[in-house]
Amino acid sequence: MDRLCLLDICYGLGYNTAVAIEAIWQINPDCVVEVVALESDIAVPQAAIAHLTDAAQLETRRRQMDLQNPDRTGDGESKIHNPTSKMGSVSFWDDLEVQSILKALATVQAVRTPKLYAQLLVGDARKTLKEVKNSGFLADAIFLDPFSPPRCPQLWTVEFISLVSQCLKPDGRLATYSCAAAVRQALLSAKLHIGATNPVGRRSPGTVASFSATNLPPLSLQEQEHLLTRAAVPYRDPYLQDSRENILKQREVAQQNSPLEPTSRWKKRWG
Repeated sequence: MDRLCLLDICYGLGYNTAVAIEAIWQINPDCVVEVVALESDIAVPQAAIAHLTDAAQLETRRRQMDLQNPDRTGDGESKIHNPTSKMGSVSFWDDLEVQSILKALATVQAVRTPKLYAQLLVGDARKTLKEVKNSGFLADAIFLDPFSPPRCPQLWTVEFISLVSQCLKPDGRLATYSCAAAVRQALLSAKLHIGATNPVGRRSPGTVASFSATNLPPLSLQEQEHLLTRAAVPYRDPYLQDSRENILKQREVAQQNSPLEPTSRWKKRWG
């Protein structure tokens, strides 16, 4: 594709955006990328940039010392330790273009080049996502990466995920690390099909969703049955302004009154 649009919900350290941009340009260096990122706390990406800058300076110093010191170990590596140069499992220090993008987003919240337009919207995602939707922006890929549902239920509700789905292209994909039944039920309520993704750095699988079931990895029988238990009772926030405490309490009451199978039975059945 010559143009790709990305929506990064809960931008955080910028990991998803950075990995996506790097991967896209490795495959097609001429691809034009548009990124809309949402983050509630600008201090988080700014802290990541401070760390990135420190690590980059250490890496530059290490290379200078390598040139001055011909003494190398048997495996061809310098005896001077290479400081952590990874965010997760992907190296960014050598990619100056990605570094500059992350720095600009953290400092001025916008980047515009011939092949990239990126903006970082700061604030409650329930409000900033409405702005995105009203702008007509549609994403080829959405990264849904809030804190876990018990910690941040505001961004896992039926209403919020419905709003998210309205920002997804008809052939786009949504990806999230969560496999919570309540989250998957909210995705289904938004008329999305869902599939399971392989675990990355954790035991549980993630979830991928799209408006078409084509090429989606299927859910296991265990996962399908999980959606028939009280764990699948979704979080609700009708006006997209309720507090965390109220959302959790309302769901607890809904679970108690639900005719669905108790989740404990499902857990016992599957060991």
